Amino acid sequence: MASENAGLTSKDYYFDSYAHFGIHEEMLKDEVRTTSYRDSIMKNKHLFQDKVVLDVGCGTGILSMFAAKAGAKHVIGVDMSNIIDKARLIVEENGLSDRITLLKGKMEEVELPFPSVDIIISEWMGYFLLYESMLDTVLLARDRYLSPNGKIFPDTATMVISTIEDGDYKEDKLSFWDNVYGFKMSAIKDAAMHEPLVDTVESRVVNASQCVFKTIDIMTVTKADLNFSVPFEISIMRDDYVHAFISWFDIEFRACHKPVRFSTGPFAKYTHWKQTVFYTPNTLTVCKGDTIKGTIDCAPNAENPRDLDITIDYQLTGKEESSEDRMVFRMC
Repeated sequence: MASENAGLTSKDYYFDSYAHFGIHEEMLKDEVRTTSYRDSIMKNKHLFQDKVVLDVGCGTGILSMFAAKAGAKHVIGVDMSNIIDKARLIVEENGLSDRITLLKGKMEEVELPFPSVDIIISEWMGYFLLYESMLDTVLLARDRYLSPNGKIFPDTATMVISTIEDGDYKEDKLSFWDNVYGFKMSAIKDAAMHEPLVDTVESRVVNASQCVFKTIDIMTVTKADLNFSVPFEISIMRDDYVHAFISWFDIEFRACHKPVRFSTGPFAKYTHWKQTVFYTPNTLTVCKGDTIKGTIDCAPNAENPRDLDITIDYQLTGKEESSEDRMVFRMC
């Protein structure tokens, strides 16, 4: 076993993690995710009729089968994971083998049976939208294969930030390490403070306005654009305490006759992406109308590009308190 795993990188383990059906079960059971893709395809058959479609990171082949059912001339699904072996059986079981070709390998290495494609479909989003960096692969496919008048599903993503009051949960997750059966474990607490938490946040604890800090047009964005430093500004909505910043993303299929949208935020129906929480080192005392301004830096980690280095600089200008700080996180 050791010799078989010798030389494997984090990328190899990333692809291997998607070989197990369990992770696909979670995604398929995410009704917001799956029905949004289904509706964007099946309710726009006029866009897919007789078109060549590329499904980047096809997984079980569900999006490829939607496209075939919508009238696509041919669909090519590409995936590096071993789940594609199951996908071939699924496609055959549903009588679509003559219209769907599944290729196992990296997007940059496989050879497509068509020189160009009319539509690219992909469910590339990760936690905090960009974690695991699968968007890079979609952009590679776009630049190499998409026809001049081609379309991408989805084609727009927006990233949002706000703040929350989360004292009880923060106490449970972080202060726990101050006294673990009589022992201090500050080294683990410090590590936990620098790793964003992905979890479901109740809408009632959101206590500031929502600021869109990044909009990504998949048709035009470049890989370099995914390394960014952008400003944000939010306004406190009630007298409260701030224990963390919270972020989520919204997705749009604007190419549709009637655009399809979904949100992964706390005010929308649950998705498996949940929300991303960034705890502040200190609790902030805030009043209605106070302003928090800052910048968010995001870049792929130098050692493992599928991880993210995220820095939040903020300045609170308030009636009760004014403060500023820099928070450095690694999402891994």
